[in-house]
Amino acid sequence: MNNNKTTLIHNFNEENSGVPLRMFVVIIGAVLLLGGAIGFGASRIGSAKKSTSLYPTVQDDKSAGIADKKTFKDTAEGILREGGIDGEGNFHLERPGGKSQNVYLTSTTVDLSEYVGKKIKVHGETFSAQKAGWLMDVGLVEVQ
Repeated sequence: MNNNKTTLIHNFNEENSGVPLRMFVVIIGAVLLLGGAIGFGASRIGSAKKSTSLYPTVQDDKSAGIADKKTFKDTAEGILREGGIDGEGNFHLERPGGKSQNVYLTSTTVDLSEYVGKKIKVHGETFSAQKAGWLMDVGLVEVQ
């Protein structure tokens, strides 16, 4: 028989030799402050980058915008003019066949005002409209 007696019940009144609660709170606070400072610094460094786009962008004499023709499947060609129709679009492409053939344009990626009066080809996404026969959000402009 074994003479070593081990008890299965432990006394909780014994003093705990771990880290005091006050010290634990101070350490957690310091870690949170340090993490916040590092995150803030990293975000400032990250914002200094030129482009955060997932798609390659182009900006030269012949084209501008996001070079992703898979996303921007719709295309149209014509002479870019200022003005939309009843609040839809900021610009329009003037095409042969009269006003009924105009494509009304808006863009979240390209400054279309730089191409007014020029013959261009646009790649974008068609949206439903109330007044415009064709309303497109332009992602890429190519000067013809």
